[in-house]
Amino acid sequence: MANIGKIYLVGAGPGDPELLTLRAARLIENARIIVHDGLVGPAILSLANPDAELISVAKQRSKHTLPQPDINALLVREAMAGRDVVRLKGGDPLIFGRGGEEAEAAHAAGVAVEIVPGISAANGAAAATQIALTHRDASSIVTFVAGQCKGLSDQDWSGLAGKGRTLVIYMGVKTAPQIAEKLMEDGLAPDVPVAVIENAARPEMRLFRGLLAGLPNLVSREKVKSPALIVIGDVAARGETAIAEIAREIAQ
Repeated sequence: MANIGKIYLVGAGPGDPELLTLRAARLIENARIIVHDGLVGPAILSLANPDAELISVAKQRSKHTLPQPDINALLVREAMAGRDVVRLKGGDPLIFGRGGEEAEAAHAAGVAVEIVPGISAANGAAAATQIALTHRDASSIVTFVAGQCKGLSDQDWSGLAGKGRTLVIYMGVKTAPQIAEKLMEDGLAPDVPVAVIENAARPEMRLFRGLLAGLPNLVSREKVKSPALIVIGDVAARGETAIAEIAREIAQ
């Protein structure tokens, strides 16, 4: 019986190769097969051995190169064939990365798994923009939510944002109007500061600030595209240039 390989669920961080962990960098450099998502850019993939097989399973909204069950099956199939597989994910595998599902599929098939954490998109965005997700004077609670999950309108987000709290929304660009409406309906004031961070920690990063009521217009006017994060709370208005940026947004 052939030896069974191992699956490595590796966080690639927000996109800058300098922000990879040493463990992640070594696994990428030595991998024979890398299964990667669309958030892993060329700068990180260039670290791979030229002889490595690179398989893209990039996902877009409402369009999947491979459905998640097929990705799970691909990882297990390659490992059962005796190959160690590096499954490379943007950010951290266990924060909206579906790493839990892939680990469960591997365990069910009797395949060993190692999870290598990465800097999450939220952490990378906070560092790159110098927006502190927690701040002694502004926020002691942080909540991460997905903005394009099923049943968005039926979820209760009351209490997730407001005084002393920071709300970070992943995958919320397309649903920005529904998000703003939902939060205000759940009691959040229209003038709560927001920040939108596109391509965080990458050379092409863009940062926009404004107020909750103006979030849909901001996203539309600036043609914000994924990957992008939305930060909602008083921390979004802190920093050297934040007040001036918000004032310009209100004036538009």
